[in-house]
Amino acid sequence: MKNVTLSILFVLVSFVAMAQKKADKEEWRQLFNGKDLSGWDLKIRGYDLNENFGNTFRIEDGKIVTRYDQYDEFKQRYGHLFYKEDFSYYRVAVEYRFVGQQPKGGEGWAERNSGIMVHGQSAASMGKDQDFPISIEVQLLGGLGKGKRTTCNLCTPGTNVVMDGKLVTQHCINSTSQTYDGDQWVRAEVLVLGDSLIQHFINGDMVLDYQKPQVGGGTVSGFDPAQKPDGKLLTSGSISLQSESHPVEFRKVELLNLKGCMDPKATNFKSYFVKEDNSLCTYKGKK
Repeated sequence: MKNVTLSILFVLVSFVAMAQKKADKEEWRQLFNGKDLSGWDLKIRGYDLNENFGNTFRIEDGKIVTRYDQYDEFKQRYGHLFYKEDFSYYRVAVEYRFVGQQPKGGEGWAERNSGIMVHGQSAASMGKDQDFPISIEVQLLGGLGKGKRTTCNLCTPGTNVVMDGKLVTQHCINSTSQTYDGDQWVRAEVLVLGDSLIQHFINGDMVLDYQKPQVGGGTVSGFDPAQKPDGKLLTSGSISLQSESHPVEFRKVELLNLKGCMDPKATNFKSYFVKEDNSLCTYKGKK
């Protein structure tokens, strides 16, 4: 009887261990299939929805890339590639690098500059001549080989945020990241929790966080006023990748959907998020 009891106990312990191992796995969804732009919309300033001027957004060697070899001059033709589904609570990650040179007419500040736009308006709601979607921009910057230039910064086209309990209306705020010179691949990740909290990570390290993303401020033009109800908290929105004149490559775009995963007993956001069926989408925050 003793041996039978021990055997049953061993089986139960093994089952719990296997279940825990399964629950610890994270179900990352690949937004980019590595082959084409299925599931994406694009909008370039001055052009209609999904008019891909100059074949700006294209697939090369299994990567989403921005290219300007068919431009005579950039002429502030800012572009954005939108995933067609909106999200509210999630982690989104990209692996990116800057290559080559800007085309003629690219602004100096846009050298080795791109971004992940989160909680944004839809591509279809943008004005034909609108420059940037009303959104929270996770600014991606490459080093210029001289001095410090952080990445995963915050910029706010048509938005504001709260930091340390105060409304911040400054357009861009630098993160605490390192500088990444050359053509090296970098992993940027963003944790977005509705209208509560947003955190930026580079190669696994948190480099910036803020709260209460909301519509407001300036630094966006050509928009439909109905799309900019200042003061409205952003609870969800689009995700888009930016084209600002410097060639950039994205070899991975993936998302961990946290909707429905918040632990109602959590006292803060640095906790675990588990679905009701105890499957995946666990976030381990830093203390």
